[in-house]
Amino acid sequence: MITLVLGGTRSGKSRIAEDIATSAAASGGQAAGVTYIATARLDPTDADHRARIAAHQALRPDNWATLECGSAADLVRHLEGSPGVVLVDSLGTWITLDPDLAPDHIPLLAALRARRAPTVVVSEEVGLAVHPPTELGRRYVDALGSLNQAVAELADRALLVVAGRVIDLDRWDPR
Repeated sequence: MITLVLGGTRSGKSRIAEDIATSAAASGGQAAGVTYIATARLDPTDADHRARIAAHQALRPDNWATLECGSAADLVRHLEGSPGVVLVDSLGTWITLDPDLAPDHIPLLAALRARRAPTVVVSEEVGLAVHPPTELGRRYVDALGSLNQAVAELADRALLVVAGRVIDLDRWDPR
């Protein structure tokens, strides 16, 4: 079961994803908790970013394992090597691990599809924002929008979080 949790900055998407992962682990009787795959690369010179990461870490239960991605390829390896419930946070920062903002998402989709245990994937919904004025911003939005669509296509469930509230996203049926 793959659940995609989309939302904007400070929407509450990570908290909702953590709740979903906690429920999945509990209902599956998995005392080992959840494997949390963090895609943000810590910049030691950025105090605000350090504080945000620390705040996320403080909310995780002690029985959760954390794996960090130092490169775009790490996410696929971590997904393939993690049994049980996995929470990936987030696809937007995963894209930034690639210097061209164009990581190969085909292996990622294959790794997600191959998993048998519940997987919760967090991603930023940037398509509701102002059109980026820079070429770099447009490349990022395009890459993330395409990746979000691809993950949503294979996900069993997709949610949009706005102001801490959840909207279930139905699949489009053109009939």
